[in-house]
Amino acid sequence: MTPRHLLILGGTGEAARLARGALARFGDRMAVTTALAGRTRRPGPIAGQVRIGGFGGAAGLALYLIEREIDCLIDATHPFAAVISRAARLAAERTEVPRLLLRRPPWRRHPLDRWIEVDSVEGAARLVGQVGRRAWLTVGAGALAAFAPAAGVHFVVRLIDPPREDLPLRLHEVVLGRGPFSLAEERRLIQRCAIDVLVCKASGGAATEAKLIAARELNLPVIMVRRPPPEPGRAVETVEAALDWLAGLEDLAQAKRMS
Repeated sequence: MTPRHLLILGGTGEAARLARGALARFGDRMAVTTALAGRTRRPGPIAGQVRIGGFGGAAGLALYLIEREIDCLIDATHPFAAVISRAARLAAERTEVPRLLLRRPPWRRHPLDRWIEVDSVEGAARLVGQVGRRAWLTVGAGALAAFAPAAGVHFVVRLIDPPREDLPLRLHEVVLGRGPFSLAEERRLIQRCAIDVLVCKASGGAATEAKLIAARELNLPVIMVRRPPPEPGRAVETVEAALDWLAGLEDLAQAKRMS
């Protein structure tokens, strides 16, 4: 029997765990390909096949689904990867490939948190100079340009990879690191760099939540960029639930073959 082919839109820890889990649970009954955008130079180990690079929008992704005979698609991208998530929905609709969203659970606000919520990175950039003078930026390399106009703010920028070119910030330093981060690590960074405001996206998940706990303990304000609205469609919040969805598709396909 030809194995079913799963395409995972990845780049997250959840996507990597999903690839491992699918191969462990379904074995040779399922081929797994994880697609990465290619923004990280040295991604962590990923089980199965890996594809790096864009698809060319919804039309290009739809063509890929057809040519590679993809049987099911799971969007396990970052909560702020709105462009590829929309392309995934449109491509799945055009090709009638079953699609699932693996959505990372959001962070829950603690009563002692000093969050200032904004709707965009640009909104965070307009506000940061009013809140602090030494800002810790954890918004990703692609969002840094929005903070270029901010005057009088020294930015501490955490990145996974060293920047390929000078950052578009007047005053800054770069700290390299790949999560998950411990509470002790995050507390030390805040104290060592004399941070007085944290700027981040509402990404959710456990890998980077420690920075919020450290900010809470040290009574720091946090400028929090709200998530974009998710694409419509069936969604789950755990890898285990996504694997159960795949199992249901497999049972349905087997029932059709036997009917």
